Amino acid sequence: MLADILFEMREYFSPLNLFRYITVRAAFAAITAMLFSLVIGPRIITFLRRNQLGEEIRSDGPASHQTKKGTPTMGGIIILGATFLSLLLWAKLGNFYIQLLFLATFWMGVVGFIDDYLKVVKKLKKGLIGRYKLIGQISLGLIVGTMLYFNPELVAKDINDSTTVPFVKDLMLPFGILYIPMVIFVITGFSNAVNLTDGLDGLATGLIAIAMLAFAGISYITGNVNFSDYLNITYLPGSGELTVYCLTIVGAAMGFLWYNAHPAEVFMGDTGSLALGATLGAVAVLIKKEIVLILIGGVFVAETLSVILQTSYFKYTRKKYGEGRRIFRMAPLHHHFELKNWAETKVVVRFWIIGIVLALFSLATFKIR
Repeated sequence: MLADILFEMREYFSPLNLFRYITVRAAFAAITAMLFSLVIGPRIITFLRRNQLGEEIRSDGPASHQTKKGTPTMGGIIILGATFLSLLLWAKLGNFYIQLLFLATFWMGVVGFIDDYLKVVKKLKKGLIGRYKLIGQISLGLIVGTMLYFNPELVAKDINDSTTVPFVKDLMLPFGILYIPMVIFVITGFSNAVNLTDGLDGLATGLIAIAMLAFAGISYITGNVNFSDYLNITYLPGSGELTVYCLTIVGAAMGFLWYNAHPAEVFMGDTGSLALGATLGAVAVLIKKEIVLILIGGVFVAETLSVILQTSYFKYTRKKYGEGRRIFRMAPLHHHFELKNWAETKVVVRFWIIGIVLALFSLATFKIR
């Protein structure tokens, strides 16, 4: 909105012509979102604290986490508010990709908010019943998958049901009728994966910023006919606008991290984690980089697998030996390292480093073909 107004005024002040460029608008979007988070954050944290909207800590978690009880939660409102405001100012809201990604963020933001509200306001220990949360995730995946599968431009290019394969030139992996279920799986899986990872101060926030920064670069290349041709990446007209969206989330997350870093003054809660996870999954789907998402979001994948393996092995050994046994000291994976006497900040920073390395390696795959 603001970007359009400024661009229309270029006849009176020629430097305003810069706002035609995605990179300029993306930079302003990131700065706007970060400043909003930094400025509005304390006010929202104060509101949450005043209304005693604090986190309930699981009794079976690490003992050191009990000191975090009562820390304001639902802080995802800060990230989502900063993101939406910045997008209204700097993004092209008529863009198909922006609209679908906005839907993903808003949709799961609402589901997460309801879950947090039931837990911290209504004092329902489990919050939103699991199957209702799953219905929300599946419904979103169904909408996004259907919109992409029947998109005329993608159908014309015969890539409406496909995804790109890393390391191989000009290879698209078709899913056919299974494409929509695949989209549902990706969005649901990463929405839950980020939610599971959000267990240490700043961990999920930092990893989301790293992943979205990587996808900002990929989106820009995918939407640029010259760069995509040079790197043998499927060109998707209009997808470059997602660069603005991704960097907006990076800025919002960085501003939020100021208050979410150890010792955290606020947690994002399901309001933030479910929404950001769904957004991460959706952006990968929109630019046909679902397989690359496994690399970029490798830490999220590892956290999820640790829970699946722990649960499955425990049930198996309980049935076979009469008592449940564990692979990890505790799942998700970050708790395992905590119980090995790693300081919380050490776990977080090392997971961030792994996230950065995976992101860089993922970007390298576009040249190694």
